[in-house]
Amino acid sequence: MSPEALVTALDAEHAAIYAYGPIGVRLDTASAGDARQAEAAHRSRRDALVLRLTALGTTPPPAAPSYALPYPLTDRAAALRLATEIEERTAAVWRAALPATKDADRGTALAALTDCAVRATRWRRRAGVSPATVPFPGRAT
Repeated sequence: MSPEALVTALDAEHAAIYAYGPIGVRLDTASAGDARQAEAAHRSRRDALVLRLTALGTTPPPAAPSYALPYPLTDRAAALRLATEIEERTAAVWRAALPATKDADRGTALAALTDCAVRATRWRRRAGVSPATVPFPGRAT
């Protein structure tokens, strides 16, 4: 995987981790547990990216001190919508990384794309969005 694609993926993972904090506080107990699991998955991927970038001789960029959320999270519906968007955006970054990958790195990118797509589907279902799936995860519609 090119270092540029990895850096872009790392930035997306940093943003996802940040977003799940405000998302989680607007959700019911079961959904908040899912938000914690999602954040943990993004943290794990972030840590793996930091190690991979370091192994490639690239200094991993740190997370920004804060990120601007696209709209206020005032209720459960907004939190579910943002959780879905975060997973869709992160999936798009991993999808864009696929052409720049080969071997194990391609497997990493594909696994990340798949994980984000599945999680986005779960958030859509929880929000009552139909259809819950999209034909080409990570691709702009």
